[in-house]
Amino acid sequence: MIHEVDEVLKDLLGGGALAGSGVDIALDAPTRDWAARRNAPTLNAYLYDIREDVTRRHRGHISVRDERDVVVKHRQPPRWFRLSYLVTAWTKRPQDEHRLLSAVLATLLPRETLLPAELPGPLRALGLSVPLSVAGVQTEARSLAEIWSALGGELKPSVDLVVTVPFPAVPEYDAGPPVTEGAVVRVRDTSGEPDMETAQRTGRTLEERGHRPHRIAARTERER
Repeated sequence: MIHEVDEVLKDLLGGGALAGSGVDIALDAPTRDWAARRNAPTLNAYLYDIREDVTRRHRGHISVRDERDVVVKHRQPPRWFRLSYLVTAWTKRPQDEHRLLSAVLATLLPRETLLPAELPGPLRALGLSVPLSVAGVQTEARSLAEIWSALGGELKPSVDLVVTVPFPAVPEYDAGPPVTEGAVVRVRDTSGEPDMETAQRTGRTLEERGHRPHRIAARTERER
């Protein structure tokens, strides 16, 4: 799923306010060596952290239905992960970098979610929208200063972008065949009286022998 989100972000950053600008979109780690090789305006979206969003974890199972609306499988709810990207601009002049970052904000701020139709195949199949968080409060364990120190570079202005994406949980379980016939439940009377079915069957048997139940009852009353 991560590489699919990468491609979605590249298309998203290359469109909007930057459509037709010719700015390169990169996903590399912005190290000193990488920066020294840049010879064109570039936007870099570096994935620096992956964490599960435990507040979105759910238990139970989800029913998977076919085109006839019949349940064919059961699967666990997807697990959600926060993919944190460090978006930076690289040009010859700081002013140009700031303009690129402004274009990034103009492109991303109206997009609070990515709809399923905008996602690639496996993500689209889940039918879930993917939320985006742009330049929010950083809640990760590592600070941006530590990240730049680990990359071996100097601190640069950046836009923190968090994509919270569902990841399918495995395994899936096949569902049993659907019930097509109803069940008959018979309740037995424990009071000693014959149940309705037995009484009806006894009455039919007497009639087949040429007797009538009311005649038998009348004779029994005279004997008393």
